[in-house]
This record gives sequence, C-alpha cells and structure tokens, in this order.
Amino acid sequence: MASREKKSPLTNLIAGGSAGFMEALICHPLDTIKVRMQLAKNVPRNAAGGNLTFLGVGMRIVQKESPMALYKGLGAVTAGIVPKMAIRFTTFQFYKDLMVDKDGTPWKLNNLWAGLLAGVTEAVLVVTPMDVVKIRLQAQRHSMADPLDIPKYRNAAHCAYTVVREEGFGALYRGVGLTSLRQASNQAANFPTYHFLKGYLQRVQDLKELPGYQSASIGLISGAMGPLVNNPIDIVKTRIQKTPNPEGLSGWARFKDVNGQILKNEGWKAFYKGVTPRVLRVAPGQAVTFAVYERVSSWLDSNSDTFKLTAAAK
Repeated sequence: MASREKKSPLTNLIAGGSAGFMEALICHPLDTIKVRMQLAKNVPRNAAGGNLTFLGVGMRIVQKESPMALYKGLGAVTAGIVPKMAIRFTTFQFYKDLMVDKDGTPWKLNNLWAGLLAGVTEAVLVVTPMDVVKIRLQAQRHSMADPLDIPKYRNAAHCAYTVVREEGFGALYRGVGLTSLRQASNQAANFPTYHFLKGYLQRVQDLKELPGYQSASIGLISGAMGPLVNNPIDIVKTRIQKTPNPEGLSGWARFKDVNGQILKNEGWKAFYKGVTPRVLRVAPGQAVTFAVYERVSSWLDSNSDTFKLTAAAK
C-alpha cells in the first residue's frame, strides 16, 4: 500500500492549541452563564417575576459583578486548553489509525469509536481537574470591580492549591466518571458528524480543502449534537464538582443523592437547565475550533519541510 501523509503530534499540538485558545477567548462568557443557570436551585427571575433568559442571566452578572465576571475561570480553561485540544486531536487520530484491517481498510464507525475514546482520554488527563477549578471560580458571586470584595479563590492556581490543601488531590477528580461520559458522548457525536459533512462537501464541490466558513458551519452543526443529548450528565457533574463531598459519602452515593435532590426539589426539567447557553457555547466553540484547526494545520502542512512536522505512515 502506498505511503500516505498524516499529521504529526506536533501539528496537532500547535493547531489544536491555537484552536482551543481562540475558542476559550471567544466563547467563555457563555460557559459562565451556563454554569450559573445549572447551579441555580430555582429558575432565575427578573424584577417583574418572569423567567430570565440566558441573556438576562448574563446581564445580571455584568450589572452585579462587572463585565469581567463573565471571564471567571478563564485562567483554568486556557491553562488546560492546549493539552486538552492536543490530546483530543492526537488521540483521535491515534485511535483511528488503529482501527484498520490488515489491508488498511478502515473499520466501520471508526470515527465514532475514535471520538469516544479520545473523549475519555481528554476527560481523565485534563478536563476533569480543569472543570473542577473552573466551576469553583465561576460559582463565586463577588464583584470583580470591588477590590475589597475578596473571594475564597483568587485565581485558577490559587483555587487548585486550595482545593488540594483542604480536600485532597482526589477532589480535583471529583465527577471524573460523569466527565468522561460527557466528553465521550460529545466527541462520539462531534467527530463523526464533522467528518461526514466534511467528506460530503469535499465530494460535491471537488475540493481538497474546504473554505474556512464551511469548516466553521459544519463545526457548528457537529458541536450542537453532544449537548442536546447529554445535558443531564453535565447538570449532575456540575453540581457534584461545585462543592466538597460530604464526609463518608462515596462517589456513587453522591451521584444518587444529587440526582434525587434535583428530582425532588426541582423536577425533571431541571436536568435541562442551561441547555440553551450550553448549545450556544459548545456549538460556536466547535465552529471556531475546527475552522482554526483546519487553517493552522493546513498552513503547517504546507510548510512541513521547513518545520519537519509531517510524518509518513504506511
């Protein structure tokens, strides 16, 4: 079989890291709004007693805590985004390359299984501790415009240090099972949808590379798939990661307790709190991620001789 070119891990690191940084910078305010809506025990209401939309929740945060409050937890995200995206794209390709027959024929549904495994890998190595720190920071309701309003967690590094000191290192991995399930289902929907649409558009237009707006458009569609399916997982995960585990309560017992409390006090609809801002956070995020990733990786590939980034695979 003829040799083919594949992206090296360094290409995935640079392209994925660039994509992740841009995604976080552009979309983080929506993530903060999503977390506040998910943590609310009651539906947020305006002065007239009506339900607040995600835009209304965002406006309330800005009014009470300053516009910069929408970027609470950004440090934790940006610190983890480069390894997260590097792991996502590198392990996706790694698992996909393993899923071939002896003659090199890809397995059926290889994009789905490779995406699922890549999601679990990134959840265990990066996403879970990053989420714990991010959620603790986002849950703090202090004004960033008032220097005298000092929160418990000052920044991402201080939050991680405080959590480990007060609750032990294992606290950074609270909710790892649910995080793995969420990331696995996200990427199992994300990658197959993206690659199916990408392949289709390349065939009908007879193009080797899609224009940036098309990569962004199909990234938007693929990114919406996961949140629509797994929002209940994200709700329970967020509640578990917000606070320390009660003394002597196992992870499974905590999971059942949180589920029971939500159903008892808030009803089943609470499992879909924040689904709108989550879709509006994740879908544009994937649009940015894939558009930037494709652009940067294409540029790196075109300069592979200069940067020694291309690896030949048989």
